[in-house]
Amino acid sequence: MALRHSLEAVGTLFDVCIIDSPPQRTQICLSVMGASDWVLIPAEASTKGVNSLLCSLELLEERGRIRAFTGQVLGVLPFRDKWFGRSQATDSREAIAAMQQVAGAIPVLPSIVESERYKQAIRQGQRLSEIGYGELEYPLHRVIEALEQGQGND
Repeated sequence: MALRHSLEAVGTLFDVCIIDSPPQRTQICLSVMGASDWVLIPAEASTKGVNSLLCSLELLEERGRIRAFTGQVLGVLPFRDKWFGRSQATDSREAIAAMQQVAGAIPVLPSIVESERYKQAIRQGQRLSEIGYGELEYPLHRVIEALEQGQGND
């Protein structure tokens, strides 16, 4: 409640506040969840990621039952999606398909492919598009679109 109250106090200054919390059931995570209008669930494109998604959805449902989470799930964002040239790794493809089944009506957004280009852009202080890899920005643009659509529904 304290975090929600603090965010409300500065709510008129920002359109969106993004908080990246640890995935464990820590007090930080539970506080962020309780203060959130929207939750984006990142999930590694692997069996481990599917299991993590299941745990996250169960936690959100549990917290929702006791009204400690009153927000909505914006979507699932697969990451570390492995590709070899133009072919997606079987493990990644199967994990993302499983995520779609687990997520049900929750949108599974386009995946963030595993690439050293993200680190390169960060090191250079540039956007991916500025170093010639604009296509890698697509999943992030979709997150922004989902946020904008969600805000329109509030």
